[in-house]
Amino acid sequence: MSKRQSSKYKINRRLGVNLWGRPKSPINSRDYGPGQHGQRRKKPSDYGLQLMAKQKLKGYYGNISEKQFRKYYHEAQRRRGDTSENLIGILERRLDAVIYRMKFVPTVFSARQFINHGHIKVNGTRVNIPSFMVKEGDVIEIREKSRQIPMVLLATESTERDVPEYIEVNHQRMTGSFIRQPKLEDVPYPVQMEPNLVIEFYSR
Repeated sequence: MSKRQSSKYKINRRLGVNLWGRPKSPINSRDYGPGQHGQRRKKPSDYGLQLMAKQKLKGYYGNISEKQFRKYYHEAQRRRGDTSENLIGILERRLDAVIYRMKFVPTVFSARQFINHGHIKVNGTRVNIPSFMVKEGDVIEIREKSRQIPMVLLATESTERDVPEYIEVNHQRMTGSFIRQPKLEDVPYPVQMEPNLVIEFYSR
């Protein structure tokens, strides 16, 4: 097991949920935290619930850094409308999240690495920044030289998850587009996300 995969599974066990809905997650057979004290459970405080909600949302998108996540919160707060919905919309516009939603890669972690290695183009221009913000109507494609990578072929054929309706994709051409910014109810999270608690955490 790779170091990255091992760390990813630790996130699952620490949070007590199968965060990405993967069938191989150890939480499926051991629904308690790692370590000798992992089975001790106590009722969390309001702060604990808010912190857990934040950790789940951060972890789901590839364990985003605290500095960057707080930046997204301030951006969501600055915009008109519901702050929690705005936060989800911003997170779903990250290029690594879009590539993951398009099923070009098996995990959001591999999406980040795939983009870093220069395999993705946005509107015909190569982009190697995972946090790049995709806009409505943007066309995302895998570079022609990268379309036969085994990981990509396996991911596109996987039946583990579906492509959400706010994204359009053609797996034969290895191209797709971001149609619109989604609302919370549109995003196919395997576990319940509570962005309202995340907003409460940062609003303290």
